[in-house]
Amino acid sequence: MKTTLFSTLVVVTTGVLLTTISCQNSTVTPAPSTASELRVSTSFANQTTQFAFDVSKQVVAEEGQAKNVFISPLSLHIALGMIMNGANGQTAQEIQKTLKLDAQTLAEANQTYQNLLENLPGVDSEVTLTLANSVWYRNTFSVETSFQDLLKQSFKAEVSAQNFDDPATLDKINSWASQKTNGKIPKVLDQIQADNVMFLMNALYFKGDWKTQFKPEQTIDSPFKLASGNTTTVRMMRLNTALNHASRPNYTAFELPYGSDKFAMTVLLPAESTTADALIGNLTSTEWAQLQQAMMSSTIDIGLPKFTLSYDINLNKALSSLGMPTAFTDGADFTKINKQGGLTLSFVKQNTFVAVDEKGTEAAAVTTGGISLTSVPLPTLCDRPFIFVIHEKTSGTILFVGKIADPTKTTNS
Repeated sequence: MKTTLFSTLVVVTTGVLLTTISCQNSTVTPAPSTASELRVSTSFANQTTQFAFDVSKQVVAEEGQAKNVFISPLSLHIALGMIMNGANGQTAQEIQKTLKLDAQTLAEANQTYQNLLENLPGVDSEVTLTLANSVWYRNTFSVETSFQDLLKQSFKAEVSAQNFDDPATLDKINSWASQKTNGKIPKVLDQIQADNVMFLMNALYFKGDWKTQFKPEQTIDSPFKLASGNTTTVRMMRLNTALNHASRPNYTAFELPYGSDKFAMTVLLPAESTTADALIGNLTSTEWAQLQQAMMSSTIDIGLPKFTLSYDINLNKALSSLGMPTAFTDGADFTKINKQGGLTLSFVKQNTFVAVDEKGTEAAAVTTGGISLTSVPLPTLCDRPFIFVIHEKTSGTILFVGKIADPTKTTNS
């Protein structure tokens, strides 16, 4: 159970990917082992596994059969966890239910987030895993101290007030994303809108070498059948070794461990009679648990295409469908961020990267949630004909009434 949440990230996406290339060398140093300190309750793990499959189904359905998909349920869950702590009332309840955390208290969930952030990166000294959170807010916008303190404590977040009107701020945010993903995600925002007052971000970076690596000389050109029925040619890696694998009614699965076997990629290959979309559509936390039980180790001959993918998606639609529509409306309640209210979750987007080759896997994700004002106070420009009244307020006496139709005219002639 310890790595269920992250393993789900790898598993869900691998089942629906179709393309190619190689990993780059990482300069990130693996963290010391903290496996004994990692504590994720069975209920949290099971429920967040279901969240991972639920959101993946929504994205796969939205993208259609012909498109690759790569998302990070863990990164998304942590980012939404930060946002959830700024919400109140129905908004908070919907987010908590969507995250499958409605059976837990907010304090319990925050404790688990903190444990994951502190200890998941150190589970396997042979695998590099980093998690980082940051919060950027407009320096003219007031953020509750209690909200800032919670993010710093439970989510280890860097909290920073910035001048959102300065172009350099956009560069700072994108540089943070690039740095925390070892350069794999160089940009997450194209611009900062006038109504944006806060960005809450999670970055996740993973690099692991296969426990048993593929031999490059055995990689060959091989046909690959697309969802359309057409065929393309891929670089197919081959491996004949002892692996955990299982056959289920509609798919075959095999597990490729990384490092010292704490992390793994599980590949789910749909039966000829079905599709990858149908497979992801039927995955649940129960089916996932049954698959783990069915896994047996024996020698198996496998082929896996090399692939690389840079991907991004706006998740507003998917998250609304999963049960948290209020957060994206003017009716949202984020009064824990600012007591005055008037805030909405304008977007949740995710940028990801993955590369799989003979040596291993490199993957990264940045999830960004944008908090905006529900109505931006636009400047009142008298840039068209206007009326003016000069009056005395105590008696209500109107002294003059005028209309300016052309300010350049100095007389009425």
